[in-house]
Amino acid sequence: MKFATLILFCLTFFGLSAQEQFAVFFDSNKFELKKSENDKFQAWMKQYPDVKIVAINGYTDEDGTTGFNDTLAQRRVQTIFRAINGKIKIRDDFKTRSFGEQHNLSKNKAENRKVTIYYILAKDLPRENEILGIKPEPVKPAEPEPKKEIKYPERIVLENPDGTKAEYQLDVHFMKQIGEAKVGEKLKIENLNFVINTFAVVPESRRKLYELLIVMEMNPKLVIEIQGHLCCMPSDKQDLSTKRAKAVQQFLVKNGIANDRITYKGFGSAQPIYPIPEKDEPQRAANRRVEIAIVSN
Repeated sequence: MKFATLILFCLTFFGLSAQEQFAVFFDSNKFELKKSENDKFQAWMKQYPDVKIVAINGYTDEDGTTGFNDTLAQRRVQTIFRAINGKIKIRDDFKTRSFGEQHNLSKNKAENRKVTIYYILAKDLPRENEILGIKPEPVKPAEPEPKKEIKYPERIVLENPDGTKAEYQLDVHFMKQIGEAKVGEKLKIENLNFVINTFAVVPESRRKLYELLIVMEMNPKLVIEIQGHLCCMPSDKQDLSTKRAKAVQQFLVKNGIANDRITYKGFGSAQPIYPIPEKDEPQRAANRRVEIAIVSN
């Protein structure tokens, strides 16, 4: 492995108590270990086979030119690395530094001719990043996948009460509105009418039920609440608003939509769009309605 002098390696871990270091020393102008230092080095590797090395730094004394000392320091680092590589774990972002004579020199020249190994003991490895002063990368929340555009059918064929069949135009805009609505939104089912004073849907309004059914089928995560509202009277003695909301819910369930995706509730005339009594039929029609509240999607 070829080594080059790397930029200043200044992680804070050098000063931490859990950061260990071991040094071997070289003879003047030499980059191979003499026997006594090599024996010490081999004994260290045998004693600490489970450590993880994070850096190896090489140094020289001031004798010789700066260029010669830089090269000598690099060779000393290479000597130690070759001996360690494959025998002791090395951190992925392992660093080498070749100081040459560019360091705080000791008055004793022999103390300057060395390589220092920085490592973490096996017992401290669970705290490795903490020891090295490395903060975890902030976890970015996963971006939600864009919702695929759904192509709703434009027409539907329904069987009439007399056994004949008829083709009906569907309100694709309404179906898209329901399918793309956000949690908490409410949408009125336009033209959903009931036989007066009953919860029976008039035949002309059947297509509105099928539009809602298609939306629920094509949006399997959609959960809704069906909300019934009345007009005209300040009280709902027959609980008609609840019965009408339930009629819509039962239609969906009977046609295969899971019961836990649809709840229903009647509000009587407690939430009018226009004050009761209404001034005219358009106001009464606006108050007399079924709405879809989006619970989740």
